[in-house]
Amino acid sequence: MTEKPTRRTFLTAAGASATLGLAGCIGGTGGSGTSEGGAQGGSGAQTKESGQSVEKLKAGGSSTVYPITSTAGAVWSSNPKASDEEYWGPGQYDIDTEKRLADYWAGLYGFEATGTAAPPFDVSVGLSHSGTGLEKLKNGLVDIGDASAPVKAELPDASESELEKYTDHVVGVDAQPLVVSKEIREAGVDKLTAEQVRKIYTGEIENWSEIDAYSGEDREIQVVGRSEGSGTDTAFRVNMLGGPNAKMAGVDVRKGQNQQVKTLVSKSDNAIAYMALAFVTSEVPAIKLEFDGKVYEPGKNLADENYPLSRDLHCYTYEGTSKKEAAYLRMIISDFGQENYVKTQGYATLTDERQKKQLGNLPETEQ
Repeated sequence: MTEKPTRRTFLTAAGASATLGLAGCIGGTGGSGTSEGGAQGGSGAQTKESGQSVEKLKAGGSSTVYPITSTAGAVWSSNPKASDEEYWGPGQYDIDTEKRLADYWAGLYGFEATGTAAPPFDVSVGLSHSGTGLEKLKNGLVDIGDASAPVKAELPDASESELEKYTDHVVGVDAQPLVVSKEIREAGVDKLTAEQVRKIYTGEIENWSEIDAYSGEDREIQVVGRSEGSGTDTAFRVNMLGGPNAKMAGVDVRKGQNQQVKTLVSKSDNAIAYMALAFVTSEVPAIKLEFDGKVYEPGKNLADENYPLSRDLHCYTYEGTSKKEAAYLRMIISDFGQENYVKTQGYATLTDERQKKQLGNLPETEQ
């Protein structure tokens, strides 16, 4: 018999697979993921802050950041009791409170508890990619724009005055790996050099037989890229090809989300791709990368500051950060959030120094 999965196991997997219909499973009222083909709905539960109606907090954008913010949103909306050590248990993190999870974090900014399992305000997280999330943020369609690349790289045509309106909150670090189809890994390709990767993506290498380590028959390389405007694509161009507008003539197909890349590579027998670390599986294996004479290996040193595909994961707010936004982001950036929403998704947590800086960038708490 297999071990019965815990609620946390289920929630973590659901965050990565972008199917967070979890509120009903764990007692909440929202936090479900939505596609961002259109504007996100804002008709969620409303509560009172100093007599004012408070609509749900809406976030959306990067599929890389999505597992963090959607999982956090689902738990927030379920508002678990302090005694629920699987989802909250504040005593484990030196937090002195008997309040429910959302009641505690929202209460730091003056929001009143409802006295029920309903949170002071609900959270809804949508899924698209970084550029879309940042545009929606600017247009007031979301409160938080998830991005896996800096706004300056995502919106290269924006003026400095426009960029200054975005407030950056770094919530974690993604050591973005290279992945190949299982058949390619089994044929001996467990490492590529940075130069080989560049030549594959610029179209100079088109067949796996051109890679010395490959022991299989001639097989064309299916080169998978991310949609232009994706933070993952921007980061790859910058770090591997020299700039955000670098040409990628070798790309055969582009996908908008990490989940789609994962599915494509798992169903192919000749693919190579780059995607968020959280989506690597035995069917979509990550390989080593040799860069500047050093070999970077998944599970060992991808979090090294010199790894070229390591990038920050951002939650942007616009024209400052509201109390509602600050309450939710403080939860994610805290020790509790880093352990439960960042680390569990396969990402690297912030160092103590970076965490302190990010917490300091948020509005001061009221208690």
